[in-house]
Amino acid sequence: MGSASAGYPFGIASHCHGKIGAFSHKVQLFGTNFPLHVEFPRTNLYPSSASTITSKEIVTHICSLPDTGEFFPEEVSTPILDSVENPMHLKNLSIKELKQLSDEIRLELSSIMLKTRKSFKASLAVTELTVAIHHVFHAPVDKILWDAVEQTYAHKILTGRRNLIHTVRRNNDVSGSTSRPESEYDPFGAGHGCNSVSAGLGMAIARDIKGKRECIVTVISNGTTMAGQVYEAMGNAGYLDSNMVVILNDSRHSLHPKIEEGPKTSISALSSTLSKLQSSKSFRKFREVAKDVTKRIGMHELAAKVDEYARGMVGPLGATLFEELGLYYIGPVDGHNIEDLICVLQQVASLNSMGPVLIHVITEENRGVENNPKLDGAYKQQEDQAGLNGSDGLRSKIHHRTYSDCFVEALVVEAEQDKDIVAVHAGMHMETSFELLRERFPDKFFDVGMAEQHAVTFSAGLSRGGLKPFCIIPSAFLQRAYDQVVHDVDRQRIPVRFVITSAGLVGSDGPMHCGAFDITFMSCLPNMIVMAPSNEDELANMVATAACIDDRPVCFRYPRGAIVGMDQSICIGMPIEIGKGKVLAEGKDVALLGYGSMVQNCLKARSLLSKLGIEVTVADARFCKPFDIKLLRQLCENHSFLITVEEGSIGGFGSHVAQFFALDGQLDGKIKWRPIVLPDNYIEHASPSEQLAIAGLTGHHIAATALSLLGRNREALHLMC
Repeated sequence: MGSASAGYPFGIASHCHGKIGAFSHKVQLFGTNFPLHVEFPRTNLYPSSASTITSKEIVTHICSLPDTGEFFPEEVSTPILDSVENPMHLKNLSIKELKQLSDEIRLELSSIMLKTRKSFKASLAVTELTVAIHHVFHAPVDKILWDAVEQTYAHKILTGRRNLIHTVRRNNDVSGSTSRPESEYDPFGAGHGCNSVSAGLGMAIARDIKGKRECIVTVISNGTTMAGQVYEAMGNAGYLDSNMVVILNDSRHSLHPKIEEGPKTSISALSSTLSKLQSSKSFRKFREVAKDVTKRIGMHELAAKVDEYARGMVGPLGATLFEELGLYYIGPVDGHNIEDLICVLQQVASLNSMGPVLIHVITEENRGVENNPKLDGAYKQQEDQAGLNGSDGLRSKIHHRTYSDCFVEALVVEAEQDKDIVAVHAGMHMETSFELLRERFPDKFFDVGMAEQHAVTFSAGLSRGGLKPFCIIPSAFLQRAYDQVVHDVDRQRIPVRFVITSAGLVGSDGPMHCGAFDITFMSCLPNMIVMAPSNEDELANMVATAACIDDRPVCFRYPRGAIVGMDQSICIGMPIEIGKGKVLAEGKDVALLGYGSMVQNCLKARSLLSKLGIEVTVADARFCKPFDIKLLRQLCENHSFLITVEEGSIGGFGSHVAQFFALDGQLDGKIKWRPIVLPDNYIEHASPSEQLAIAGLTGHHIAATALSLLGRNREALHLMC
């Protein structure tokens, strides 16, 4: 696959769907049909990609959400969509009516997007494909699985969730991904992509064993083809030869802009005819008969190769790859031509013994946008805002500098002084901050898409070659590369610097992108240095510290959203002593020891408790491993009550403190200690403040815990009311 990016234009790509910050500030006027928001869009920190970072201030723009009437002067008319309550209602629609239904769904999604400021562009691209799938197949008996959650909103509209689609990713409303508890039409939950083929194959084998006959359909995207699991699943599907349909939605995205300038897979009358021929029952039966004959005369393998490469010659570049994996390739098919899609899908669905089939569908995300200047302008406004950290929809917000902005500033400072520093980025989406880093150092920035395992081992190789790699991966995505972290980095003590973004709770992305576990799974590694900044200044210090470490791996995490301070000066860090925490405020009654972003909530709790006459010490642990033993002993000696606070799961910082306390005999003395961690369950999508309240990590919750320790339970209850 080394040259695949150049010769495989439809397969190696990634989506960058806009997501914005986790801190939400909105004003709603109830009584109208949709919420009215006040919007504070983010400004660009850097005036140009080539200039050095010298700006010391930011001008904040304030504007209101455009009246939806500017884009849709009249209420959107959707007569056919209004008659569709579930996919069964699509069965008797004509081709003309299905085309109109697709247009109505696209209008519906566009209208909702403009009202709620959420990005549905990926779903707009697969509108016709979704309609065709539900017209041909019989969900929920037939199983339809999706890899990319961004493509599922048309599917949700057609499966009984239309009236709630505007609430997507809100607390107790429609999930942002496919969800088994939410609908019988969602047979499997979409994760970070790349899971649908594996899950679909498992369902297909289970169907065969149980003697059932339902169809299994999985839809994958360009971005998910970057993940190795897709190819592992396809290879196994080819070997097991069980009936299933894999649809590759090729929206012609690529990780590498230069590739976009090259030739793309084209749709022509010839390719359309060939696709219909490849999927036709007569052609498939002819091939099956030919296989039987060649098996009998001992020429099966040769005939299979001739058939494979002959069809590869008339197919697009990369078609032979799927044939080598054992999937019967059909395509390319115009993803916006309902008639062609239905023809191909019906032919495939009618075959009883087809084995695994891959249908290559070409779509365009901007379909219907180019002819509507106002809608196009709205999309561009979305994309301008999309670089902000987080994804709580495209709602109105106050856009401050984010932690990622400060990280990039600090790394640029270090990279200008140390020419060995390079950056490796992995994950589904690229934040605007990292785009700016790539533009600043194009030869030292490597984006590998959804290939986290490769990113980790690639970084280890860069380190062994004499460079200083910073491996930037969101917390939830780093989970996919844990084996490589253990064996390719930590066990060999290779100095890779892991930058763990989107750590902790992530608002409307819910449990799917929640970074709850990285403290636990990184701090249990013998050679790993684990730290977390409490604010942007500490983040810059940790960047500088990581750049100095050259004998072992190191990681630091930071959350989504805006920074703590309002100082707009460039973040320049200074190395800090390894394993050294610090006391931020002193008191005699209770000690609060915070880790990472929770230090700020400890300071809020201190402010609340001071009003009740309680003097509180607040300390910033900085390091989970090695942590500051001297600081812990000092806190135990000077206080009778200690609370540790972290935005991570059980087994993290608090567990390391407990282990030390038990071995050091601290629990045998006077100290009363309580850990506050994320609850032992998945927290569903909600606003960041709602999630913190659910998790019990707000300043009020911390203060109430302190009051309970002090025996002041009535005041603790009053504080939480």
